[in-house]
Amino acid sequence: MDNNKAGKEDGEENQPLINGPKEELKLPNQTLVFAVCAACIGGSFQYGYNVSIINAPTQSVQKFINQTWLDRYQTSISEQTLTLLWSTIVSIFTLGGLVGVCVGGTLAVKLGRKGSLLANNVFAIVAALFMGISYPSGMFEFLIVGRFLIGVNAGIGICVQPLYLGEIAPTALRGTTSMGTSVFITGGLLMGQVIGLKELLGEEQYWPILLSTTCIPAILQLLSLPFFPESPRYLLIDRGDKNGCEKALKQLNGSGNFEKEREDMESERILAIGVQAKKPWELFKDRSLRWQLLTIFVINSAQQLNGINAIYFYADYIFRQSGIPADKIPYATVGTGACECITALTCGMLIDRLGRKVLITGGYFLMCVCCVLLTLSLTFQNASPVLPYVSMACIFAFILSFGLGPGGVTNILNTELFTQTTRTAAYIICGTVSWLSFFTIGMVFPFIVTGLQQYSFLVFLIVCCGVGTYIFFVVPETKGKTFMEIHQDFQSKYQKKATTYENTKC
Repeated sequence: MDNNKAGKEDGEENQPLINGPKEELKLPNQTLVFAVCAACIGGSFQYGYNVSIINAPTQSVQKFINQTWLDRYQTSISEQTLTLLWSTIVSIFTLGGLVGVCVGGTLAVKLGRKGSLLANNVFAIVAALFMGISYPSGMFEFLIVGRFLIGVNAGIGICVQPLYLGEIAPTALRGTTSMGTSVFITGGLLMGQVIGLKELLGEEQYWPILLSTTCIPAILQLLSLPFFPESPRYLLIDRGDKNGCEKALKQLNGSGNFEKEREDMESERILAIGVQAKKPWELFKDRSLRWQLLTIFVINSAQQLNGINAIYFYADYIFRQSGIPADKIPYATVGTGACECITALTCGMLIDRLGRKVLITGGYFLMCVCCVLLTLSLTFQNASPVLPYVSMACIFAFILSFGLGPGGVTNILNTELFTQTTRTAAYIICGTVSWLSFFTIGMVFPFIVTGLQQYSFLVFLIVCCGVGTYIFFVVPETKGKTFMEIHQDFQSKYQKKATTYENTKC
């Protein structure tokens, strides 16, 4: 009876937050909006920008490597060696990202979320310097060093920045605020595609400048982020700075009521008394966290393995089949980047209304439908002149589904499924899984496409269907819930399963 009463009281307490239109329609404080932009421009934007910007100067950089090799050794470089060097320049970014993720969690505890983001810009500026001087110095090795360093920058940013966004946002706006990560990733991808066009910096002689522009977002963050507060949750729970926390809450929430936020932080602080921030390997020993850990393994690996990379790979082929001239295909590719950016913005407007679970499961199941239709249209591509346009529509539909669901919601769930003492360690695990999956798909994907051709989308169909089903049955809705409430949801799930197991065993 007492439990029912308590549950009822909890429900009544959360009622305005979840269902009340005034709370959901409330606009974020101006300081919060600018803090999100300042954090993201040097964080997730760098990740998206440096993933896409390397595509435009491919031929120019390979020509530079060939000429440098000829000047050094008086012989032309072999095709195999050139391919190996270029692949190293491209893929070393993922290795740097993996290193950055492993470092980022420690930095987030030692320097704070804001301090880590500011210090991280050193890697971007040094990387830009190495890549910029590679051509005048005749050292293509500097490109490898620069790409590794910018990978470290992206790894730290993609680890620390979502932590910062998730912790500075009010509960009712946490989904919308955290969507800044995805919006700026897609914005970075789009900006890299646009600035790499021939009308801007895509001409052969401009490639050193193109690659060194990665210092611009770093400088913008160094000029803007110092004016915004540190994470209030970090100040109170990790540093015990109540005055700093109070000041930060006032800045981020304005004159509005933030008592609920402060109470949630205080309850989490009391729970964390005497408990040090956990290391990644310590999470695996905690049986009560195994469903959260399994969930982040599933959603972060699936974000890279769900076929979005295959879609971009097939885009050029399908655009050519549809009759788009070869010199116009880069502009059509920019259209796909714009499409993903728009869907990320749309997801940001919907996520605190529809909820995380609806968007991510719906996104994965829509991607399943697109995989089936795309496989059929590619198989019978020559049967009708209409089918290339059907394939093009499937590409845009797949990108829309990804942006509305997995692309936007995954990073938010990474933040929401853990409490303060476990969140940084969880982000190290999330980032490691994501970067390893990124590296794996880069290595395995060409063989999948070569072996299965258009039927490769059936592999991605299985991935999307499996992940969507897992999330539907296992992951609770987190919309409008505090971090402690989400933690208790998983705790009750764990206890229920443990009780069922014990009863079955008896």
